[in-house]
Order: sequence, then structure tokens, then C-alpha cells
Amino acid sequence: MITFKLSFNNEAESLWLPVPPQSFEIQTGLNNTTVNIHELGEAVLIGKRRLKSVSLSSYFPIADDGLYQYADFPPPAKCIETIERWRDSKRPIRLKITGESVKFNEAMTIENFNYSQRKGPQDVYFTLDLREYRFLQAKTVPGAGGQSPVSKASSARPADRTPPKTYTVQSGDTLMKIAQKVYGDSGKWKALKENNNIKDERKLRIGAVLNV
Repeated sequence: MITFKLSFNNEAESLWLPVPPQSFEIQTGLNNTTVNIHELGEAVLIGKRRLKSVSLSSYFPIADDGLYQYADFPPPAKCIETIERWRDSKRPIRLKITGESVKFNEAMTIENFNYSQRKGPQDVYFTLDLREYRFLQAKTVPGAGGQSPVSKASSARPADRTPPKTYTVQSGDTLMKIAQKVYGDSGKWKALKENNNIKDERKLRIGAVLNV
């Protein structure tokens, strides 16, 4: 049995989905970039992980239909009011999915909340689209008139790097890898090629000394 629990404000409020979704999908991936490199063609630069997203579809029953997982669940109108209030607070909620084959516990934002009624019982069918929320840690940096808190994500800058004068080619090296090592920027591989009169960058000799 899989259970689905939504909570808010460090579990000061919580809502168990009375009828678990028959299926759900957790999406994730990487922010990869495809670049076109002269004489090499296309290459993929592997990026950071994208935010996870989850889509849930089920219904809030108006009465016991034999499919609910726990008793004394709130009426559909109360469930809708709770989720909309959490969404409008502009604060994240937490989604916990617990079962034998899956464990999921993440802070999420409510991206979309759609609901409707159908003919027959006054059950409310809904779709809830959630996206992972990352908490940004703040740190202080010197500023005019004192310390100013900024997030790590906004304050991080690549360190200035003074490249060495020469570099000895090692096993597995490519010009892009070497440029990343000596310049901190793999895109400067063309400068290495021009500075060393390299005709075919795919045939680097191990032990060769390059002028940087």
C-alpha cells in the first residue's frame, strides 16, 4: 500500500490523500547543453540536475466508497480550501510518498491545482502538479555600511585563475579538458590549438609540453 501525505509549515497542518492515485510520475533530469565545436561537431556538456516534478491525479470522496485509506477524512470542499490556501501562501509544502518500492520526501511548490465534478456522486476529481523547492542558504559578505546577506547562488563567481606557462599532456587529455584545467574555461581550447600550432586536436601526444 502506498500513502500520500501533504503537509504545511513543518507539519503544523497535514492532509492525507484519502484515495491514493492509481499512478503517479516523478520527473527529473539534467540541464545538458549541446554545443557545436569547430572540426569536432556536436558535443554535450553535462549540466546540473533539474528540479524534480510530480503530478498526482485522484479524487476527494464525498462519502465512504470503500476505496479510501483512512476514516474521518475531510469533505471535498475542505480539502480544496486547504490546498488553495497553502498555494496562495507562497510558501512550499512537503510531499511524502511511502510504500514498499518508493520513498519520496521533498519540499515542493504547487504549480497547478485543477479540480472538477462529474455526474453522479459529489466527489471532486483533481490534478495536482508539484515542483521541487530548493532552500537557498544565505551568507554575509562585506558591503558598504556593514554586512549584507546574499544567497550563495547569487554571490558565487568563478575564481580568478592565473594559468601556468606550460602544460604537459596526460593520458585522457583533450584540448577542452586542458583548457578547463589551466584557464578554468573549456571554451578556450582554440587558444591552445593556435598557440601550439596543433593541426589535429584529436591526436595529442602524451608527454607533449604545450605553451599556455
